Amino acid sequence: MPWMDGARCVVMLTFDFDAETLWTSRDPANWDRPGVLSQGTYGAKIGVPRILSLLEEEGLPGTFFVPGWVAEFHTDKVEAILRAGHEIGHHGYLHEWIDPSEPAREIEALDKGLEALQATVGVRPRGYRSPAGEVSRHVAELLKAREFLYDSSMLDDVQPYRMTLRNGSPGVVELPWAWSLDDAPYALFSIKNPRAIFPNDHILKIWTDEFDAIYAWGGTFNLVMHPQVIGRPSRLQLLRDFIAHVRRFPNVRFCHCGDVAEWFAAHEPAFTPAKIPERPA
Repeated sequence: MPWMDGARCVVMLTFDFDAETLWTSRDPANWDRPGVLSQGTYGAKIGVPRILSLLEEEGLPGTFFVPGWVAEFHTDKVEAILRAGHEIGHHGYLHEWIDPSEPAREIEALDKGLEALQATVGVRPRGYRSPAGEVSRHVAELLKAREFLYDSSMLDDVQPYRMTLRNGSPGVVELPWAWSLDDAPYALFSIKNPRAIFPNDHILKIWTDEFDAIYAWGGTFNLVMHPQVIGRPSRLQLLRDFIAHVRRFPNVRFCHCGDVAEWFAAHEPAFTPAKIPERPA
C-alpha cells in the first residue's frame, strides 16, 4: 500500500525498555542477584541516554515499549524519552511472559501496566507489545476492549493488518515484527543459557538484507532493540551503520509505530477475517 508522503517503505525504530525486568520475568530469583540485574540497569543508566542522543543527532523518531514497573522505578528515563518527542508503548507490568493457562494474570499485567504508565508519566499508550512475543488467544479481545490503536506482538507479515477477533470482527491494527530483526538473539548473553555473541558485521548483514527485501516489497520494517543490548558502545555504531544504509534508499520514512498504525487505519483495504488456528480435537 502507499505510505505517507509517497514513501515506498516505512521503518520503525523500536526499543523494548525492559531494564531489570528482562531478567526477573522468567526467573524471579534474579531479584536477589545484583550481577544479573545490573545488565538491565545498564539499559536504563547508560543505554537510554545514549540512544536518545543518537536519535537526536540523526533526527529520527523512536518508539519505546515500557513495562509499568520500569516506568515506576526509572521514571526519570521515561520522562526523558517523552521530552525528546518519542512514543511510549505498553509492555506489560513486570515483562511477564504470558501463560495461556492463567488468563487472569494476563489481564492483571495489562491493566497494572496501563495504570503505572498513567500514574508515573501521564501516558495512555496507543500501542502494546507483549513481552517476548508471548500472548494468549484472548489478546485481540483484551486490546480492543481497552481501546488500543495497535499491537506489535505477531510475526506473520511484513505489512500491517487488522487483528481478527474470535467472533470474526476486526480488532486493533497489528504491526508485525520478526526475530531476525531483534538485537537480543545476536547479542544478549545469559550465563544460564549461554549462546554465541555475534559481531556487528554479522548482524548488520542480516538487518540490511532484510531491509533491502522489505523495501522491494514496499513493506514495513519493524526493528526491535533493547537499551541494554543496542546501548552498548559498539552496538550503537551498529545502529548508526544501519540507519546510514537505509538512508541510501529513496522514499523511506522513519515513523513512530502509532503514526504507522494511524495511517493504516485511515487507508486500510476492506477487512477480511483471518482464519484462527484451533487445537485439534
